[in-house]
Amino acid sequence: MTNDFLAGAISMGYAIAALMFLKFWRRTREGLFLAFSAAFLLLGLNQALLTFTRVPVEERSSLYLIRLAAFMLIILAFWVKNRRASIDKRQ
Repeated sequence: MTNDFLAGAISMGYAIAALMFLKFWRRTREGLFLAFSAAFLLLGLNQALLTFTRVPVEERSSLYLIRLAAFMLIILAFWVKNRRASIDKRQ
């Protein structure tokens, strides 16, 4: 029961972080904030699915693909941001 409560708190924390980054994106229209918002939403979804589906530990590997997608989204957002900055620097 305590583990479920803590997992819910972690999911809520991810959701709050996603909403904060969404607020920053609405204010600045910077794509990096939108990517962070989507990544934190995916991380919260992953945590919620791990809790609610009650999948045994040995069979959770497919659920971790959601976490991989979140981290790949962050890496891609940084790559795009740095690439755009280097192109602007050349001009």
